[in-house]
Amino acid sequence: MFGARLNPLRHLGSLGFLFFWIIAISGIYLYAVLDTSASGAYRSIDELSRKQWYLGGLLRSIHRYAADALVLVMIAHLIREWLLGHFRGFRRFSWLTGVPLLLFVFACGIGGFWLNWDQLGQFSAMATAEWVDGLPLFASPLTRNFLNAAAVSDRLFSLFMFIHLGLPLLLLFGLWFHIQRISLADVFPPRALAVAATATLFVLAALKPVLSHPAADLSQVPATLAIDWIVLFVHPLMYATSSGFIWGILVGVLFFLLLLPFLPKTRVMPVAKVDPDNCNGCRRCFDDCPYAAVTMVPHPNRRLARQMAQVDADLCASCGICVGACPSSTPFRSVVDLVTGIDLPHSPISRLRQQLQAALASPDSDRKIVVFGCDHGACVETLRDHGVAVFSLVCTGMLPPSFVEYALRDGASGVLVSGCRAGGCEFRLGQQWTEARLLGMREPHLRAAVPRDCIQMVWADAGDDAALRLALSTLRQRIAAFDGPAPLVEPV
Repeated sequence: MFGARLNPLRHLGSLGFLFFWIIAISGIYLYAVLDTSASGAYRSIDELSRKQWYLGGLLRSIHRYAADALVLVMIAHLIREWLLGHFRGFRRFSWLTGVPLLLFVFACGIGGFWLNWDQLGQFSAMATAEWVDGLPLFASPLTRNFLNAAAVSDRLFSLFMFIHLGLPLLLLFGLWFHIQRISLADVFPPRALAVAATATLFVLAALKPVLSHPAADLSQVPATLAIDWIVLFVHPLMYATSSGFIWGILVGVLFFLLLLPFLPKTRVMPVAKVDPDNCNGCRRCFDDCPYAAVTMVPHPNRRLARQMAQVDADLCASCGICVGACPSSTPFRSVVDLVTGIDLPHSPISRLRQQLQAALASPDSDRKIVVFGCDHGACVETLRDHGVAVFSLVCTGMLPPSFVEYALRDGASGVLVSGCRAGGCEFRLGQQWTEARLLGMREPHLRAAVPRDCIQMVWADAGDDAALRLALSTLRQRIAAFDGPAPLVEPV
């Protein structure tokens, strides 16, 4: 429906940032007009919704719906990363710093209902107090603060304000910390997706504006409430079970999520290795690494370069994108053993050159098409036949553009480059950098002299074998037309 580039499931993190900023901007205005006293809070918010519906009421509704949306996208983001196995190794830091943020979001959201101090806010505050009282933390129960109207003082409302305004500042710091080990992190979704998401909030706010319940009255138990089931679901669940059951579920889920990164991994890939004798300190691997695993340090041989790359083993994804960025990873070098500035020990670029040479030197290499694919994208092995040489890499970003030219010079009639769809790269930036390099927009780039009619790019995820076959068929047709007999020219 949305296409690969605008698929919301691939932008859940950046959508979360968008909703967070919408909450912050709308909340600044709401705080400016809010009476933060226990006696005036309900009146100021209720009048804002009814007398200033065109601005204050609209912003209040957007504020609520954006909070619900933030909770939903964060939960969806966590589930998606879990299902994809993105919690071990180099992703451990992001996982461990992201899970606790859910607690901050729920605490901020629940605290926002208390500031309204209507019957729903009263119910939420008392239910939270009963839930916390289930732990032996305080000498006197928190529920004593809600025995009568006199107990709800301005001092208590100051605590409410701190929870709803102080915790978001900690949340903002946590979000910044969460993306520290991710290079070029997407903190804003594509413009079309951002506009659509914001417009949806405005439509919801206009069609179903958020209004207050009757004012809180501690002498009565609210009979009917319109619960926000996204944020406040924990309260009815607690009354249906017990506070101890909810604490057990919370601790159990948190323990499970925080334990996941430390479970044994079935396969550990060797990290990228730098060869000082072939590293000239160009910084391309530093610029292209998706997880900030490459840093620049002083070169041990200052006659070669001032700096050289250094790989942090804890951050390296073993994706090979740095190999595709290295200018020394070119098959045109005359050395027998191709040693590059940075390489993957388990899948060296020299092996790819040897395999490519062997495939193009085989007896059935006439008009052979070379296919470079990705282990995580559509399976290029399905294209293998007598006229197609297939090479699957850890990530397409590992492919230096010079290998495309090398294949065409060594006898290939065409080259098909495949990888994950836009925004769906297993290593975040592999597809993006590969496309930019082949289009001449990023170094190292494919030389302009290489005939583009002999090159086809296709971005297809696992299971999109039909897209691969279609791209191969398109390339064959173009090659046939390009290499066909010259058209007859009538003499003048």
